Amino acid sequence: MTTMEMPHVSECTVSDCSYNHDGCHAFAINVSGHNGSADCGTFVPLSTKGGLDRVTSMVGACQRADCVHNRDLECAASEIRVGAGGDHHAHCLTYQPS
Repeated sequence: MTTMEMPHVSECTVSDCSYNHDGCHAFAINVSGHNGSADCGTFVPLSTKGGLDRVTSMVGACQRADCVHNRDLECAASEIRVGAGGDHHAHCLTYQPS
């Protein structure tokens, strides 16, 4: 898999993440979590905005081996969506348990 094949973050609705200003501006995010939660491991709750000016964010790594889209700890979904979960953190909304 090359960087051109990595799935894009098509949407992020987590307004209190430093990387989200009119979309995700992190070069790549990591998906982590446990107990059925697929958390965006790149979430940073600071008022300072970070990331690149122009970027189409991608999924760098996925630690959720139990997701149907996970192939050897790489995300095989065509794209993912990130949004708030029950605890108000960033979650991969594309996560589906296998």
